[in-house]
Formats: sequence, C-alpha cells, structure tokens
Amino acid sequence: MSLWVDFRDNKFGERYRLIDLRGKSALVTGASAGIGEAIARVLAREVGTLVLVARRRERLDAIAADLKKDRANLRVIVRACDLVHRAATAVMFDALEKDGVVIDILINNAGFGDRGLFEGADWKKIESLLELNVVSATFVLRRLLPGMVARRFGAVLNVGSTAGIVPSPESATYAASKAYLNHLNEAVRAELSGTGVSLTALLPGPVPTEFQAVAGGMLRPAIPRPFWVDAATCAEEAIRALKRGDARVVPGLAPRLAALAVEATPKAFLRPLLARVGRGLRNRKKQ
Repeated sequence: MSLWVDFRDNKFGERYRLIDLRGKSALVTGASAGIGEAIARVLAREVGTLVLVARRRERLDAIAADLKKDRANLRVIVRACDLVHRAATAVMFDALEKDGVVIDILINNAGFGDRGLFEGADWKKIESLLELNVVSATFVLRRLLPGMVARRFGAVLNVGSTAGIVPSPESATYAASKAYLNHLNEAVRAELSGTGVSLTALLPGPVPTEFQAVAGGMLRPAIPRPFWVDAATCAEEAIRALKRGDARVVPGLAPRLAALAVEATPKAFLRPLLARVGRGLRNRKKQ
C-alpha cells in the first residue's frame, strides 16, 4: 500500500509526489474548535477514518455527527482527552491500537496562547502552556512516528506559528513554544528523509478563533486586515501543503511575505524594534 500518487501539472512539467489521503486514518488534536476543527472538516472529505481528540466531548460529538451527515461512510472516532496528562494520553493511544486503528496522518494541533508582560504572567498558565504546546506535542509526535517509519508511510502536520519566527514581546512564552515546534519539525523532517514519512509545519498568522480569547483577547483591529486569514482558508492551504510534503506553509499572502521579511532581517536590526515595542507595551500598562 502506498501513501503517494504521482501527478504532473506545473508548467515546467515537473513531477511531484502527492500524498493520497483516500481511505487513510487521520488523527487531529485540538479538534473541537478553530484551526483543528477546520482541518478535520477538510480531511473528512477524503480519509477513511478520522480520530478527533480534545477535552470537550460534547463539542467533538457534535462535530462528528455533522461530518457523518455529509459523508455517511466516514468512520469518526471521538476521544475526549486532556493531552497535558501523559498517562491518559498513552491510554488513549493504547486503546486505539487495541481497536486496530493505525494512524497514517497526524495533525499535531492542540495548544493555546497567552498575552501580557512576562513578569506579570500567571505561572500556572505558563506551565500549562509549555506542557501542552511543547511537551504534549512532542509526546504525541514521538508516540506515533515509530509506527509510521516502520510502515514506511505517514504524514504529520505540526501546527507552529509565525509567532515562532521572531521573539514576540507580550507573547514571550507562546512565541518561544512555537519556535520550539517550528525547529522540531525541521530537524525531525531531516532525520526522516527517505523513510516515506513527511513532516510539514503550519505557521499561521492571526486567525480569528477561540484561541484569541484564551490567549487574553488579542483584538482584531490591532492587526491590519490583510494579515488575518480565516480558519477555513488556513485549513485548505495546510492540507494542500501536507499533501505535497512541503516543509512548511504560511497561509495567506501578507503573512507569508511578512514571515520572509522578518527571517531575512538580521537580529541586530530587529532588537531595537522589539525593544521599542516592549517599552510601548510597558508604558501602556502603566496608563
């Protein structure tokens, strides 16, 4: 059984290898809302089995029922699990394996953000953020990759962020956690070269979802409209990139250009700009 189908459709006649999702099993973490839910809806068009993982069972059940309406032969498995609890997560994976569910596609999406000056941040929230965004994401990836490598096929979408490209005052811990995931994706992708397993990093910019409220209410007017990408568009671009086996994808033209510009700017030039932003945030806090 092959994960890949060949297609040829660019003007240079170059041959690409496209991941074939038909009949495969996909698992999406953080599937109850936002980007995770949107990606699950895109995957539901093609995969044979879709495993939805999040804490909110009622929300997952509602999404599963909705997906089944559109495609009755789709197998949807709901698993309510707080991924911060590693033992419970391991039990969930053990149960899936016992039921014969082999995960071909992983959408490693679960995570949340935080906003505010670092010294005033709530430690429990920081700790939970690092546990979910860093440790849990790594655990899920490490749990599923050996099977993919042994079968010589698999595809992973690690949901990082454009915030992980540059240090972000007022989102220091979140940006650092996503920088970790961005780098982890690149390194493990390199290790997996030639194994038949592909890793893609999704680096979204601002996406209007519940994420903003959990992070502390990043207001849409604070960021120019062209930089916002809705969750559905983000999901479509993400799955297209995963199918191509791309190293990474930044949805939306404006965020993509901004990411490239930031990456091309030397740190020596960025630091004074970041310092100015930091002073502005602190002065605003005093008002």
